[in-house]
Amino acid sequence: MLNEVELAVLDAIDDERIVAELRELVQIPSVDGTAAEIDVQAWCAARLEALGLAVDHWRLELAPDDPEFPGMEVERDEAWGCVGVLGGDARPGLILNGHVDVVPGGTFDARIEDGVMWGRGTCDMKGGVAAILGAVAAIVAAGIRLRKPLAVHTVIGEEDGGVGAFATLRRGHRGEACLIAEPTAGTVIPANAGSLTFRLEVPGLATHGSTRSRGVSAIEKFTVIQAALQELERERNRDPHPLLAHLDLANPLSVGTIAAGDWASTVPDHLIAEGRYGVRLGESLADARTAFETAIAEACAKDDWMHEHPVAVSWPGGEFASGLLPEGDPLLADTLQAVTDAGGPVPAVKGAPYGSDLRQYAAAGIPTLQYGPGDVRYAHAADEHVVLSDVLHAARTYALLTVRRCS
Repeated sequence: MLNEVELAVLDAIDDERIVAELRELVQIPSVDGTAAEIDVQAWCAARLEALGLAVDHWRLELAPDDPEFPGMEVERDEAWGCVGVLGGDARPGLILNGHVDVVPGGTFDARIEDGVMWGRGTCDMKGGVAAILGAVAAIVAAGIRLRKPLAVHTVIGEEDGGVGAFATLRRGHRGEACLIAEPTAGTVIPANAGSLTFRLEVPGLATHGSTRSRGVSAIEKFTVIQAALQELERERNRDPHPLLAHLDLANPLSVGTIAAGDWASTVPDHLIAEGRYGVRLGESLADARTAFETAIAEACAKDDWMHEHPVAVSWPGGEFASGLLPEGDPLLADTLQAVTDAGGPVPAVKGAPYGSDLRQYAAAGIPTLQYGPGDVRYAHAADEHVVLSDVLHAARTYALLTVRRCS
């Protein structure tokens, strides 16, 4: 049974406005590292101000002297944070978080057909951001007074390391709990595995292709390294965390790019391979790196050439530690109840194999989980889309969760 306040906030949800605002958000092409990242944060700040929230809209420091800085994979000259708070100056009872940066590719036309909106960012994750804004608008429209403040964090740079969430937390914006509106396909996700980007530089010995036995092909030597990586992946997936046991690979390791050689008839003397390396739940980044580097060193030690000319390992780009909601934290039960009371089925509870800003909030001592519209299978895809009814249901879920935790 819903009480009068809960019924009032659900009645105040404005479906048409949510869809219109999602369309506006998608039509801002806020690809990581572009000026549109600045534009979308200005849009969010103006929207939150119009709703009556106290807004902190500030320019980020992009090269802080901080060992915990998560790094970036694109260049930025300027970036902005945006936090809106409704209900006073006390510690927020709930944070609703969404990233507004998107990866390159796709279109930004926000086309709607048969109840589905198509375009880059619809799923990952502007659908979730629009749902957050719709929930906040309903709380304001219903005239609900919050006993504890609600905070809205819109962040950039999530796709390439998490600079936006890092800066937001370093600025002192915290709360008792956090829900991140990432696409979860109807499940509630209280845990994320992490990931690191690796670079391997494999040396060889150049010679003319007609006398290749005088040289050493870096490509052929990489096949030795690739076999070691495959064995490392098998080893790291033998005993997955229970929240990730539903996955065929809880901790994937994949090579994404390979570059070698500069002439067709020359034995290549240098190969560079880059890829993604899964970090296990509860594993530190330092331990993950050590396991990877040890596997490469052992493979090199067994090879006549690489024993004397070892592969160089480096770690460019963003760092995604794993993150986990503390066992027994009430945020999980509260979210499950809000999902069903908003008209949805009882969600499954599962971990996810990808990194996100969850790990940064969790590392700051803020219990955090993910629940949002869309299916991650369509994130970054040519056919990225979100079902609008899922966005509208998420808005109702967030509104109920906020009212129960904050009023």
